Amino acid sequence: MKRSRPAVLSVFVLAAVPMAGPPVAAADADVTVVVNTMAGMEKVDDLAIGVNHAIWDAQLGTPEVADLMRDAGVRAMRYPGGSYSDIYHWRDHTAPGGYVAPNTDFDHFMAGVRRAGGQPIVTANYGTGTPQEAADWVRYANVEKGYGVKYWEIGNELYGNGHYGASWEADDHPDKSPAQYATLVRDYARAMKAVDPTIKVGAVLTTPGEWPDGITADGDAGPWNQVVLSIAGREIDYGIVHWYPTGESGPEVLSKTDRIADQVRLVREQARRFAGRDIGIAMTELNTSYGRNTQPGALFAADAYATLIANGVFTVDWWNVHNGVERASTIAGQPDFHDFGLLSSGGCTEDGTTCQPALNTPFAPYHALSMLSRFARPGDQLVGASTSDPLVGVHAARHTDGGLAVLLLNRSEDTAKTAEVDYAGYSPAVAARVLTYGNGATGITTTTGTAGSVTLPPYSLTTLLLRPSTPSAAPAAPARPAATAVTDRAATLTWPATAPGVKYEVHRRFGSTSEALGETKGTTFTVDNLTPATRYSVNVLARDGAGRLSWASPPLTFQTTGPTTSSCAVHYAETSNWGNGFVANVDITNTGTHALDTWTLTFPWPTTWQHADSGWNANWSQSGTTVTVTNTDGNRVLAPGETTTAGFVGSYHGPNVRPTSFTLNGVLCSTG
Repeated sequence: MKRSRPAVLSVFVLAAVPMAGPPVAAADADVTVVVNTMAGMEKVDDLAIGVNHAIWDAQLGTPEVADLMRDAGVRAMRYPGGSYSDIYHWRDHTAPGGYVAPNTDFDHFMAGVRRAGGQPIVTANYGTGTPQEAADWVRYANVEKGYGVKYWEIGNELYGNGHYGASWEADDHPDKSPAQYATLVRDYARAMKAVDPTIKVGAVLTTPGEWPDGITADGDAGPWNQVVLSIAGREIDYGIVHWYPTGESGPEVLSKTDRIADQVRLVREQARRFAGRDIGIAMTELNTSYGRNTQPGALFAADAYATLIANGVFTVDWWNVHNGVERASTIAGQPDFHDFGLLSSGGCTEDGTTCQPALNTPFAPYHALSMLSRFARPGDQLVGASTSDPLVGVHAARHTDGGLAVLLLNRSEDTAKTAEVDYAGYSPAVAARVLTYGNGATGITTTTGTAGSVTLPPYSLTTLLLRPSTPSAAPAAPARPAATAVTDRAATLTWPATAPGVKYEVHRRFGSTSEALGETKGTTFTVDNLTPATRYSVNVLARDGAGRLSWASPPLTFQTTGPTTSSCAVHYAETSNWGNGFVANVDITNTGTHALDTWTLTFPWPTTWQHADSGWNANWSQSGTTVTVTNTDGNRVLAPGETTTAGFVGSYHGPNVRPTSFTLNGVLCSTG
């Protein structure tokens, strides 16, 4: 079983399109929700909503389970089950050292996948297997049986093979380093693709901010991701990450989804830096530590899946379909069994005093997946949305048929919230279908409401399904733009033409707010007057001669460089890391023509979960996310060309994002 574990125009375009339906007076609403369809994010992949199946689960592939997966809109199904993947031999359907349930072989699994209308994700045995064994599996699946298995992983969580101290993953190789793993991944990928060149192969990566990410073990050239991507990055098609955020309460767990955007961005940046290319990202295991079977688990699942999809993760796979009772408790008035499964296993606690509901009864996260599949379908595009209340979360998706869906999460356990909903770039019809999944419910209810307002029950998921007030044929959305010639103050954006006679609008995205940077009839646009060392997200939209506006392009994110000229320079370098803390040095150089007599350096952390705890060769303090570093008597004066080095011990509880903007005595410094 699985272990527990430029701004040239500066015109704001958010002025809401006139509301369809009676608006709620602001004084009467608890929260204001803003949806901006011009702030485009990523599209929903065919495999976006997924689950894990395990060969020790006797219900794997049964018609009842397959039908439940189909009804929930599950499209991806991963096999043969977490850490069992590294002891499983598909040909004889054995897992030495583990339990294998009857009728859970690969063909039974595929029968369930096909009945559910899903697609498989298969994990080849790295720990106790060989490249030839994996290639033979590809041949059996796709040549002999015609199953068309596209996505294959090489092993599961191999960083847990003891190389970093903790050992839960089987790995018979004498060399357990990331370099050995990456070298064999190349062998696996080549052997498997020699059988079927159309398959996609994924390699195990660590999740930024989660152990052992950032740690460099003795003898390694760098942390796990750096080594694996440097060696195998040209051979693989996607990276595999897993996430089990910790927490002992609903508020603690539900707040952790704010880590996701940085997790995904850092993996993407690591691939570009160490592999020299973009790769896909798959989160093939996800679950939570609190309320797994009750409403906190449902709220977490809905928020995490939607956020991951919006950030371009092509599949998110819940761990798992069945697992079993760990312990019984009551959460938000409902029985919780601390069970990783989406469906009840029908078991009881060890003392027999508390039993689960009947076998295959859906737990709350199952209904969250069902809600997600109605909120956003393959091909739909997530768009920007925000709320005025931190206890209310929101996601929005533009549907390929012209509709719009708004998913609202009320994280307050006790209080209903009345929400006023405003729209930019979209004019909804008055009526809305309202889907609701409340605390303790056994299914999703459907009612009729309005586009402009909705009441959110305590601890609930609510989706508004909307139609446009006046359907129209808009021009095709542009493709994702590319950025070149990025400097401290400018960037040139380019994109393919969509249709003759249209003009293109370039928008900077701030969550649910857009700022118009300019427009052009061509397919190139230079953005000027940008801020140095700043990250920008932009979309391109096409408008035709009738004024009809396309969907937003997929987003482009780029970062301007530090100032090209400055009277100071800063070099920031992490020197060691142990998983939730690190040591870093900051080199400060006076590049001006005059001596500095006393100095103060400030820099902001990019996140709220990073902290400078203590330091040396300077006075260190932190207020909010801003770190302040001042001289000591020994380095008070910095002559022109002189450098002083100060160091500190830092801590983090999420992705450890490198700071990029440093100011010395009020002057923004160049960086390197």
